[in-house]
Amino acid sequence: MTHANEQHFLAPAVSVILPVYNAQATLERSVASVLGQSFEDWELLLIEDGSQDGSAELCARLAVEEPRIRLLRQEANTGAAAARNAGLRQARGRYVAFLDADDIWLPEKLQKQIGFMQETGTVFSYTGFWRQQAGGSADQTLVSRHRVRVPAAVTRAQLLRGNVIGCLTAVYDQTYFGPLEMPPLRMRQDFAFWLLLLSRCPEARGMDEPLAVHYVTPHSLSSAKGRAMRATWDLYRRHLGLPAGQALWYMSSHLLRRLLRG
Repeated sequence: MTHANEQHFLAPAVSVILPVYNAQATLERSVASVLGQSFEDWELLLIEDGSQDGSAELCARLAVEEPRIRLLRQEANTGAAAARNAGLRQARGRYVAFLDADDIWLPEKLQKQIGFMQETGTVFSYTGFWRQQAGGSADQTLVSRHRVRVPAAVTRAQLLRGNVIGCLTAVYDQTYFGPLEMPPLRMRQDFAFWLLLLSRCPEARGMDEPLAVHYVTPHSLSSAKGRAMRATWDLYRRHLGLPAGQALWYMSSHLLRRLLRG
């Protein structure tokens, strides 16, 4: 017989997927934001992706200190999509959430978002967040802070015109969608994954409340705007196979939304 406390351990409500690569300077802060959640029924999957700094040792220590943390090791650096997929294959929770090793959640994030999903029957949700410009990966001196607002709902057709779902805010119901993996893209794999989810449900629903903080540094992948736009073009043309004219229309819409968002 499985006792109640054993069942709780085996089947947490939320599985948090957090890939780790050379994140020694910021990982503890990200993990602390999960540990500090008012909603406590979660497991945190740290996917150590072949780091060359002290991240592997830090992950091991964190996993020893907190039984809700599970450490998965990649033999070599595989990239964000493969690392997240390694976590998705091991996720035991009904709900799956994502966090990166240089971002944080605010303390009420899971409680408010899971409550919203349960109250409304939502199977895929997202929230607003703060975009914070910092000095560097180790230097987290605040340079600027901008609130990213989100619409109340988005369909696949609407999302194609520009991604409004921050990866650090997305949560989906695994019992509804079943086992899924992110497409093997170097960048924009999260955008492609949201489009996949929205091909299987009518819409995603948003909470326009900033419940997380996304840190942008001069060296972060997301700060390389030229590469990001090329990756978006490749998603439209190669991954989705859209005709050039249609892809150009979506790219134009995507660029306009970025300019208006600031």
